[in-house]
Amino acid sequence: MIGIPVRLKTAVSLVLLGLLTLLAGIGQLTFWAPAETVTASAPGDSKAAPLTVITQDVLAHKGGPKQISIKGDGKFVLAVGRPDDVDAWVGKTAHNSITGVSEDGKSLQLARTDGEATAPSPAGSDLWVETENASGQLDYTFTPPASGNWSLLLASDGTKPAPSSVSVTFANDATMPWAVPLIVIGAILIAAGAALPFVNKFTRGRGKGPRANGPLGGGSTEAEKETVGEDAGAQSNKDIIGEDTAAEDTKKGTGGGPALRISLVATAIVTALVGVTTAGAQAAETPSPSGSAIPSGSATASPGVTAGAQAVPVLVDAQLKRILDQVAGAVAAGDAARDASKLAPRVDGTELQVRTQNYKIRSQVATHEARMPVRSSKLLGSVISTQRTWPRTVIALTQGDGNVVPQVLTLVQASPRENYKLKSTSPLQPGTSFPAIPLGGTAQLAAGDKSGLQYSGTEAMAALGDRLTKADSAFKDKLVEGTNSPYIADVLDYQASTVKSGTNGNFTFTHTPSPADTAVFRTSDGGAVVVGKLDFDFTSKPKADGDTLTVDKAAAVLAGGDSTKVGLVQTFSESVAIYIPPAGSTAPMKLVAAVRGLVGASFK
Repeated sequence: MIGIPVRLKTAVSLVLLGLLTLLAGIGQLTFWAPAETVTASAPGDSKAAPLTVITQDVLAHKGGPKQISIKGDGKFVLAVGRPDDVDAWVGKTAHNSITGVSEDGKSLQLARTDGEATAPSPAGSDLWVETENASGQLDYTFTPPASGNWSLLLASDGTKPAPSSVSVTFANDATMPWAVPLIVIGAILIAAGAALPFVNKFTRGRGKGPRANGPLGGGSTEAEKETVGEDAGAQSNKDIIGEDTAAEDTKKGTGGGPALRISLVATAIVTALVGVTTAGAQAAETPSPSGSAIPSGSATASPGVTAGAQAVPVLVDAQLKRILDQVAGAVAAGDAARDASKLAPRVDGTELQVRTQNYKIRSQVATHEARMPVRSSKLLGSVISTQRTWPRTVIALTQGDGNVVPQVLTLVQASPRENYKLKSTSPLQPGTSFPAIPLGGTAQLAAGDKSGLQYSGTEAMAALGDRLTKADSAFKDKLVEGTNSPYIADVLDYQASTVKSGTNGNFTFTHTPSPADTAVFRTSDGGAVVVGKLDFDFTSKPKADGDTLTVDKAAAVLAGGDSTKVGLVQTFSESVAIYIPPAGSTAPMKLVAAVRGLVGASFK
């Protein structure tokens, strides 16, 4: 049996080794632990440029930045936008691009692109989902506004140098994989060392009894039985004086003693734990070959894939709401002052033309009806295109004070550096529902594209023009309106009554689609909704020489007279929306929204 001094020395050694191992593990989690963050800075010797771009690769590095610190001279703006939007807005302007992080994680990689020396200020552009204004310094926390890729744009006013002193702080993904294994191993060694001195107490006498088969392994003899007690006492005395009896134990078949067996078991356990934790540490240090999986249907792409390659909508909800608020504000200001110049920043095309003439007519004809107000307080629905090229068209369905029924607003962004402008408004037909649109944006079709549809957008607009012109149109049953929807019926009645009552005049009516104003979007059921404009020309001619035609008060304001002997041409702009069923459906097309406004009158 092993002596007490040797056993104590072994126990002390195990405890000390365990303490050192335990401290090493704890140290890796505390005072030896790596910093929680790491900061990379842009080179300080970069050439000045009016714009600085921080790309998606930087924003996706290590799961995204914890903070972006920017320093510049004077006031500057930070804008958040899709990568293709940022690139389109930058255009040919000279700029610096922060494209990535160096391998050691300490420096930002910067690329210079030469080009035009100035650009407009990006402040206030509709391209940006978010903007931050700063003076001198900005500590910015980036949070993706929606799924997909993003970039940041930095600029002063487009003429002065953009901030180029940029540092980005990321989470430090350095790990200490041996920390927990060392703590576990240390605890086991300490426990084994603490238990070793007590091994003999619980195993005393075991293995010292009569051998099963006598001297050669057989049964015990009487002589051996009589001397057992004496041998045990003698052995006890030997233990007290510290004599080494390992050889004797071996001779008596003890197998090395209980203490030695415990030590061997502890060693085996530690060895096994080392093997397991080594494998775990290596697994923790070795990244998965496949990387992180992107869920099916997710708009998020890998770094380097631009938003232009993804089916992402051209606007997010926050952008659309901000744009609508500004549009509604501009229209309200123009309507209140009857001043078309106040509309110019946010209204264009048909709507600008109609409201301009409406103001002019109402300045002389008090009874002339005002155009329906534009409201943004209640957004009922939207049609957001995933077409990333320009011009971009979106539709909003809104309602507010003064809107008896919801109103369909069509907005167009002509180019990246221009803002969205209201091109047309048309009230939803009474009793009619706007078609359902896929969430997350929908495809925009070419006006002549008929794929999967009963009719193309161009054909639908032509059908409506024919339907409004002829009471017996071939599209009478193929393009209809609701029971409570009066637009087609009212137009046909107006034209018929004019002809009937105008005994001394000849009258012609045409409704001609405007191809440039036609936009088509897919609906949830595979059909489409088309918005567009028709030019409604109403021509009056005297039946005989010398006959006089009386001119309507509103037309008289624009024509410059209240009667004519030569004839009169009045032009109305008709803003409409039509639902086109998918191919194979037996349902007819349906007029969803429509309104007309007088835009011109002249004598022939």
